[in-house]
Amino acid sequence: MNNLASSEQIFATWIVVILYMLVILFFVIRGALKIKSMSDYAIGSISFSPLAVGLALAASMTSAATFIINPGFIALYGLSGVLSFGIVMPLAIFCSLILLTKKFRKSGSHVKALTMAQWIGKMYQSQNYAIFFAFISLLLVTFIVLICVGLTQVLSSTLNVEPVIVLLSVIVFVFGYMMFGGANSMVYTNAIQATLMFVVAVILLFSGMEYFQDGLGGFMKKLESIGPHYASLTNPDSFLFRDFFEIIFCQAVIGIAIVCQPHIITKSLLLKDEKDVNRYLVVGILVLLVFFQVVFVGLFARFHFPDLTVNGVPIPMDGIVSAYVVSEFSVYVTILVVLGLISAGLSTLEGLIQSLSATLTGDLFNPLFGKIYDPAKRDKQEILVNKLMIVFLAIISFGLSYQQLKSPNLSVGIFAQNGVYAYFSSAFVPVLFGMFLKNVRLKTVFTSSVVAFLVHFTVYYGRFLPYMKETVNNPAIASTAALIVSVIVGLSMHFYLKPSQSHV
Repeated sequence: MNNLASSEQIFATWIVVILYMLVILFFVIRGALKIKSMSDYAIGSISFSPLAVGLALAASMTSAATFIINPGFIALYGLSGVLSFGIVMPLAIFCSLILLTKKFRKSGSHVKALTMAQWIGKMYQSQNYAIFFAFISLLLVTFIVLICVGLTQVLSSTLNVEPVIVLLSVIVFVFGYMMFGGANSMVYTNAIQATLMFVVAVILLFSGMEYFQDGLGGFMKKLESIGPHYASLTNPDSFLFRDFFEIIFCQAVIGIAIVCQPHIITKSLLLKDEKDVNRYLVVGILVLLVFFQVVFVGLFARFHFPDLTVNGVPIPMDGIVSAYVVSEFSVYVTILVVLGLISAGLSTLEGLIQSLSATLTGDLFNPLFGKIYDPAKRDKQEILVNKLMIVFLAIISFGLSYQQLKSPNLSVGIFAQNGVYAYFSSAFVPVLFGMFLKNVRLKTVFTSSVVAFLVHFTVYYGRFLPYMKETVNNPAIASTAALIVSVIVGLSMHFYLKPSQSHV
């Protein structure tokens, strides 16, 4: 697959990637100079505009999964995947964003929380609950792995370098600069990345206009020629889009709950003025609307590679978009698209590293080992611990990413969904109840979180439901079961057990 890139593409891409790295480092150094404490690292010390934060939201929500990995599912399984990833999930996410953002911002500001685990711990007045969430936040490493693998696939194809070397370089560079920049640099870099991603999303979507020359009817006939069910709204031959229960019900539930990830829901805390929230949401949702449609590129890639091979060699699912970009576009357009794909990965990767390291430092290390700090030097020592946490995350991420490059279970997307879905399934009830119900008992939400965690992994690995009997199973099924059961348990305990005190 590496042979797709011409020598001219390789040379030009090297030049532009190096320039891109220098731009990022400029903003990192600029942001690092303003960091004096962990609060500055976690939520920033600068007043950001709603436009910049809205773009940062769009960039952090649509990662390498949206631009690189998910179109691969669509290339394999067709229109049913577009309905699932391009229509149902975005609509659910938009509704959830509108509903939860304002509530979380008000409560987040009220309890002075820097991380999701801290918000939950303070909301329910329990340090043990915060520590529990700090532990399970390690599940988000699976999403970091997805992004690292996606970036590796793109760069190894366009630079014609061995994937393992690219993977190591990506991890050293990104985790390295995130040790210093934090939220101050991240909003600037995310805004730039989102702008570039928007341009590239438009380029990718227009790249398939040739397939509409005979109108929508002609396009549908081309889809039908690929194979049975490829042009259908359901695909019984797939692992993820077999019927409307998977495509609509499960994706709607996941879309609503997915907003409960720390790098998403805490973004509104970067706004200093309440009146900016509406503009922030409008900007974020409009840009996201375009980003989520990039999954259509999977269909274009399938037309380009009907049998999904290059020179007789099968294209890995996670490498389909990379192969399409390198073979479809001219040198300079390829460079621009590659930068957009890199931005799609880095924007979310930065948010995950920043929020996860802050969680491990503030909500895990500090409660357990905080006594070792020198009170006079606490801020500097906390920042040092945070850097060590980033090193720890980098080592884990490299090991898991290497394994996913060598032997994925269909796609790194399945691996990431399993971890991330389990995390936000556990977080959903405490976040929802904390914002919309009064006098919620700690026992209620803690039990619901544990139930969600156990149900998710029991259904997934125990293969209890009829949907979970395949060689590759859909994590959305396990997560939907976990969310439904945990909400039922939470509501039952809330309304039938006498509350002891307010949770705020």
